[in-house]
Amino acid sequence: MIKIPYSNTIDLVERVSEYIDRKNAQYSGTGINLVLADDQTSQTRSAISIMETNAILGLALVLAMCWLFLGLRIAAMVTMGIIFSIAGTLWVLQITGNTLNVSVLLGIVIVLGMLVDDAVVVVESIYYRIQRGMNGLDAAIDAIKEVGRPVASAVSTTMAAFLPLMLLPGIVGKFMFVIPFVVTVGLAISLIEAFWILPSHVISLSAKKSAGQHLATGSDRDWRTRWTHKVRLKYTKMLCYVMRRPIRFLAGGTMAFMLALSAVGMGMIQMNFFQADSLRLFYVNVDMPSEAPLQETLRQTVLVEQEVIKHFREGEVRAVTVNAGIKFTDAERLVGDQYGQVQVSLAPATGDSRSVGEIIDSMREPLSSVAVDGLISFQELTGGPPTAKPVIVKVRSDDFDELRRATDAMLEIVRNIPGTKDVSDNDVPGRQELVLDLDYKAVRNAGLTPGQVSRLLRLHLDGEVVAFMRDQGEKVELRVRGLDQGRQDISAVLNDPIALPNGGSTTFGALASTRISQGRGVINHYNFRRAITVEADLDTELNDTVSANNAVREEWEKVSSQFPNADIDQSGELDDIQESLDAMLGLFLLGLGLIYLIIATQFRSYFQPMLILATVPMALTGVIFGLLLTGNPLSLYTLYGVIALTGIAVNSAIVLIDAANARIRSGMRPLHATIYAARRRVIPILMTTTTT
Repeated sequence: MIKIPYSNTIDLVERVSEYIDRKNAQYSGTGINLVLADDQTSQTRSAISIMETNAILGLALVLAMCWLFLGLRIAAMVTMGIIFSIAGTLWVLQITGNTLNVSVLLGIVIVLGMLVDDAVVVVESIYYRIQRGMNGLDAAIDAIKEVGRPVASAVSTTMAAFLPLMLLPGIVGKFMFVIPFVVTVGLAISLIEAFWILPSHVISLSAKKSAGQHLATGSDRDWRTRWTHKVRLKYTKMLCYVMRRPIRFLAGGTMAFMLALSAVGMGMIQMNFFQADSLRLFYVNVDMPSEAPLQETLRQTVLVEQEVIKHFREGEVRAVTVNAGIKFTDAERLVGDQYGQVQVSLAPATGDSRSVGEIIDSMREPLSSVAVDGLISFQELTGGPPTAKPVIVKVRSDDFDELRRATDAMLEIVRNIPGTKDVSDNDVPGRQELVLDLDYKAVRNAGLTPGQVSRLLRLHLDGEVVAFMRDQGEKVELRVRGLDQGRQDISAVLNDPIALPNGGSTTFGALASTRISQGRGVINHYNFRRAITVEADLDTELNDTVSANNAVREEWEKVSSQFPNADIDQSGELDDIQESLDAMLGLFLLGLGLIYLIIATQFRSYFQPMLILATVPMALTGVIFGLLLTGNPLSLYTLYGVIALTGIAVNSAIVLIDAANARIRSGMRPLHATIYAARRRVIPILMTTTTT
């Protein structure tokens, strides 16, 4: 069953389950029972549930942080702004034809912490003025005048960082397009909420007498005022300490950045570009010899199924299904009597559940001892964009014998690479065939040519089209073929009589010698040369894609002289990685260029945007050290996180430098303006960072 695009998967599975229950009630007592063999919507349900739980927790933490600095009423308004922005984002997604999926949820998770940033800066500026005796309307207008431009610039720079990612090429770009789209839409709606909706609520709240007294209090008895004053004072002292020792701290920051780059260069951080959780579904493939009949393939695949079932714990498996004559792969569906496949659908994961990889590893060795004629392999499925296997090497040569020998050498190389598993190639053996080698002397003595003998053989077996006709508008071929002799053995063709030009006759057996050989199931080409592709999965805890493929290339160089007419071509996931990385680097530079233009336009300076962009390397340093501490690999999702972090770091710097510029314009010296601006902006920066 194939789902229609954009249909509701969860609703579809529920309707299928209802249909199964209804039909099983009808089939009761007939021996027929329908079973839902697999249901992967549990992953989507789990993602939605996790997001709902984390959203509630996140809103509570945002509420608590805003309450700590601003009070309960204003904190509630800021928190409600997040709900408004998310609701508006989902509404835009609906009218643009997008569905709720894991990628959309990822985009919401990324933007969730940013939605409150502009609101926090605006409302903190209003609150600061109300504390000092201004009425709500004047405080809101004055605050918007002060922070409106830097907040708009800050949000625009974050959108500029994400917008180029919509141009990411290939299937990865199509799969990930919705993430920057969600972020961009969410930020745009949050800007509307921060500039128009939130100030009006603060104004109406401050107009009430009781609320106004609470908001406007500036008494030393107000613990919140004392708390924020203490934070500003401590921070200012720390800032002055650092600014008196610029060389020491600049050298420390530079050294941290260099150490981070060295960690990446030395391979201390693994690269798993398309890291994704495995689906609770995997296949056990049984590739039988090419001449195996369908019944034998089914029988031996059932033997494999019986062994597979022995290695499950109670409640671990949902359903096990056996297929014969068909094989599903990542890229295509193969059909043939020699293909068998056991489909294993696992129950949804719980706290103590084994991972798919652990389950497969537990049955690798036992399955290798099952008495079957076929080759047993495993296929683990993952969510995310469809990609090739991590290790994939195309061995090319025009000589079949050399190609096969070179492929065998490559198989051995790949098997010896740490972390590789399920190593195989796509050289499918064909069926047994009868080969006729012409006796040219006998052919010549019979008065024939090799071409005539070949045509006569074709006429005896397949026939030859001599004319076309029409039957009710349909084109019909008129084919001439020798009489069907009811042959039970293909070798009986050798006894077929052949009329000779001199009036005599002979047989095919008299004109050729015969031998039995195995044909080729497929003949693959890559870039105009015959090729066999070697593939392997990879245990990412032991190795990463780039290192494994580099090791393959190095080992091939050692043995390539044994196969002078053969070469290799490495592609697969590396192609997708390289295509995305090449494009992402250019798009990242485009995003930085857009950020620079936005900041330069606001500050009317060529130098100050460079100061702000200097926060990007420091943010990247934190990311790398975070990956080292947690042991996580560098993946596509990590890069999206880096871009999100870039926008957040730049936002804080824009607000800070704008405040410093305002004080310089009022007559302060740059040093004093910097310290006073940092002291004034430390609270909203702390709030936006901690809420994110």
